[in-house]
Amino acid sequence: MRLFRFFKSVGQEMKQVSWPGPKQTRHDTGTVVGISILFAIFFAVVDWVVQFGLKFLA
Repeated sequence: MRLFRFFKSVGQEMKQVSWPGPKQTRHDTGTVVGISILFAIFFAVVDWVVQFGLKFLA
């Protein structure tokens, strides 16, 4: 009985959810992809600097 009430309440809550439209979804996806690329570049540069520093010290 509890499980049935739980799924019923989940269904009611899901009807109240405000889902983003296609334009907002594209914007958010672009933001995530762009920031991921920036972080990848940043960490690649940091890795290169650390490797260069370690080779310089050795």
